[in-house]
Order: sequence, then C-alpha cells, then structure tokens
Amino acid sequence: MFLKVLGLYYILENQYIRTGKEEKMKKLIVLVMVLALGIACAACGKKEENKTDTNTTTTTPEPTKEVDFTKSEGVMTYQQYADAEVDAAVTVETFVQDKQSWWEDKATIYTQDNEGAYFIYEMKCSKEEYDKLVKGQKIRVKGFKADFQGEKEIADGTLEILEGNYVAEPTDVTSYLGTDEIVKYQNRLVTFKGMTVAASTDADGNEVAYLYKWNGSGQEGDDLYFNVELNGNTYTFTVESYLRDKDSDVYKAVKNLKVGDKVDLTGFLYWYDTVNPHIIEVSAAK
Repeated sequence: MFLKVLGLYYILENQYIRTGKEEKMKKLIVLVMVLALGIACAACGKKEENKTDTNTTTTTPEPTKEVDFTKSEGVMTYQQYADAEVDAAVTVETFVQDKQSWWEDKATIYTQDNEGAYFIYEMKCSKEEYDKLVKGQKIRVKGFKADFQGEKEIADGTLEILEGNYVAEPTDVTSYLGTDEIVKYQNRLVTFKGMTVAASTDADGNEVAYLYKWNGSGQEGDDLYFNVELNGNTYTFTVESYLRDKDSDVYKAVKNLKVGDKVDLTGFLYWYDTVNPHIIEVSAAK
C-alpha cells in the first residue's frame, strides 16, 4: 500500500511539472505524503503489537502461597489430640494425604498437618464430598478418639471442607524402628530405607516373599503381607488392598519381590498391636 501511495506521488509530481499549477499541486502532494507516512507508521505499529502479544504467552508463575496451619477456635493442636482420652470428643483441622475407601456415605482417609497425622475411620461423607477430597485438601473433622489394637483414629466423624492445601513430604523413620520413638509418627507418611525382604511362611508351609492376607489364606486382590528385616529384627508391612488395589504399581511390585531383596519403602505408619505400615511405594534400595 505504501508503494502504491508513493507511485501516486510521483504521478502527481510529474503532473505538476507538466501543468505548472504550482500552488494547488503542492497542497495535493503534501496530502499524499502525509497519507503515505500514516500508513507506514500504522504498519510498524501493528508489527510491534503482534510482538507484544507473543511475549505475553510466557508469564512468570505466581509464587506458591505459604500454608497457614493456624487452628480455628475450638480446634485441637496435635498434642492436645494425642493427649486426649479414648472416646473423648475431638475436633481437628488437617489435610487429606490419601483416601482408602468410601461406601454407604462413609469415608476412610489418611490426613496430616505440620504437627502430626490423623487416621479418619468411616467419617460421614457423601460421594460428592468424597470426590472433593483431593490430595492436600484442608478439612475440619469432629468425632471421637478411638483405639483399635493400638491404632489411634477418629471415629464417627463429621466433615467440613475448608480453604487450604498441604501435601506432606515423607519422614525417614528407619532409625526409629525397634524403639519407643516410632509410635510418635503413627499415621504419618514415612519412609524406610535399606530394608531386606525376609521370608514369610504360606498356608502350605513354604517360604515365600509375600502372603495374601496375614496367614496366606487369601487370593489375588486381598491385602498383601510381607516381612522385612533391619538390624536383626523382623517387621511385617502391608499393602492394604482398599488403599492400593491389585492393579496398582505397589501391589505388583510387592508380588515381584524376592527374599533377600534390598528395598526402600514409603507408606502410612499404621498400627496393629505394633508397627504395621500401609505401603504405597516400593523401590530398590539406593
């Protein structure tokens, strides 16, 4: 377009030379030059605008908001919960770390905050609410402290979904195995490093790396139980099938274990008379 306007200028200039109509033709030529300059500037401006639009596609992400662990009025600290008597009414604010099961409007979940962890057993929860309980979601639970074979949990709970998100990093508790300190980490997400797979005995008396159910009487799809050793002591760990079913990576990984394998394990520090972690990840020891 700019070149066309320039062409028009040259034609008019030539016409002026031919006719000698100086004043009128000068005004016309000036008008043509202004028009040409305006078009050129508009073209430059559009190109610059497009460049700016392109740059806006790469933006700096907002920094992650710091988690607010402040307790609302009437909500217990973890220590207050730990000190509460069994059957006492409890109210906690905590964050979902994993979900084990839901049926008949009851949910069982693993939760944790920056102070400790809470296992919530069969809390009243609609399916719509259960679907909202994504990893990290903050919730308030009112219920009663319960004890099942040494496992401290919250039973008969009611749910309130709150604003907030926190995902816990696993704590290495390997050095606490075999000590009284380990119970302080009950229900937390934890890791165990450098464990050695030990033999279990199945229902037929054979030595195997794992069992279906605690006594080997189960089948594919049931809980997996396997033994591990550390410093001469043997511990029984579990893949809870409601938490990680037969199609999960950890279920398959445990079925591939061999006696003598060195492994690192991650899971929730559940309790059944003694430490009995619910494992969600298995890998070769590093």
